[in-house]
Amino acid sequence: MTDVNDLTPDGTSGGSRTYREIIDGRGRVYRVGETDRELLGQSRKLMVYLPWIAMMAISVSEYAYGSAEDTLSRAHHWTQGDAFWILSVWVFFQAGIAFPAGWLRERGILTARRAMFLGAVLSLFGFAALAHLDNVVPAICGFGVVGGTGSGLVYATCINMVGKWFPERRGARTGFVNGGFAYGALPFVFLFNYGFDTGDFTEVLDLIGVYVLIVVAGCAWFFRDPPKNWWPADIDPPGFGGGRKSAAGPARNPPAARQFTPGEAVRSGMLPVMWVAVVLTAGVSVFGISFQVDFAKEVGFGPLVAASSMGVMSVVNGAGRTVVGWLSDLWGRKPTLVCVIVALGLAQFGVIWAGEIHSQWLFLVFALLSGFGGGACYPLFAALTPDYFGENHNATNYGLVYSGKIISGLFGGGLGSMVVTAWGYDGAYALAGGVSMVAAVFTLLLHRPGHPRTRDVTPDPRPVSRELL
Repeated sequence: MTDVNDLTPDGTSGGSRTYREIIDGRGRVYRVGETDRELLGQSRKLMVYLPWIAMMAISVSEYAYGSAEDTLSRAHHWTQGDAFWILSVWVFFQAGIAFPAGWLRERGILTARRAMFLGAVLSLFGFAALAHLDNVVPAICGFGVVGGTGSGLVYATCINMVGKWFPERRGARTGFVNGGFAYGALPFVFLFNYGFDTGDFTEVLDLIGVYVLIVVAGCAWFFRDPPKNWWPADIDPPGFGGGRKSAAGPARNPPAARQFTPGEAVRSGMLPVMWVAVVLTAGVSVFGISFQVDFAKEVGFGPLVAASSMGVMSVVNGAGRTVVGWLSDLWGRKPTLVCVIVALGLAQFGVIWAGEIHSQWLFLVFALLSGFGGGACYPLFAALTPDYFGENHNATNYGLVYSGKIISGLFGGGLGSMVVTAWGYDGAYALAGGVSMVAAVFTLLLHRPGHPRTRDVTPDPRPVSRELL
């Protein structure tokens, strides 16, 4: 092992902080020696809590929209299809911005802090458009395009931030941060069901936009990426026995064999499989968010059960992300993901059954299961991407994976509305359940590129000494 004694984090000489770069048998580089407090001025836990708070702030855009849809339609004289297409366009741009934003970040053109500031301003504009624009086309441009882009910048930056600062056991932390994107909407779900009408909707939406701006911009001020290949100074890289604390996560989820560029990740065949799985699972999740309240009212459960079902979905959707992130560190990312997707599919059939027998409590149970499955997929894909392809290009690699939500937003919201019109809610929910099962099959095809399949749960070979200049 060779120390690079006079290199600062930016690679120049003369600094007081030093680090070593350890290369394992496959050429994977680990940059060790710099503590989180040296780089940030405080504990890296800050890069869990601040992204979590920002994610809670922007969650109202997606997870509370279904509860606001009736009032917005009446106030602006929109059809149900108009309202759902607005959400579909929002999802399209929220997911679509992830890859170009990641590309700009990894080239130093757009810093994490600037991405968050820009996202906060665009999100404010989106809520103002939703409040003040009656014509559906400008509303789609304002909330769907501009607001979706703003939320997507915040979402992608937060997810990549926590993955970079916690490379040794990212599942639980990624799940925790991702969970804020769901249960953060809970107060607004009830607000939109009980304190939101055609007389006050503009004021409410304007205030929500200001709230998002203040919270996200406040968190953004402290955002900072670690150096490339950074590894916590107090934890041994996988396979290196240096006498310090070892990371538990890599036992089931070993680090990527090397740092894959986006092109290499695509050519491996695994990123396209992930993309298809995201398209299918996210489509089912968006469908549930869009139609669960309306289905509950359709079968006569009343506004309290309808609001409660969406509230339950929001809470469990978020809490489930934290739980499965932690479980995936223990069980392995892929097995956990398969189980979650199967649960999501079963929940769709359960919702049909609850409606047929008119059981309110059973409906809430399956709403809970649907929320759990629909939300838990996202942090697992977010953690699986750097597990397979490394952290250095994760902003662009995960941007490509997450872009599958572009397609899912179309068939989950807008096309879902067409299926409901043609086949009814039972037919639409049955189709959603079948789509989930197909997604589970695709997930079974995943394997770690650069690793023999039989070694998916073994750590990397022991690092070898090599001087990097």
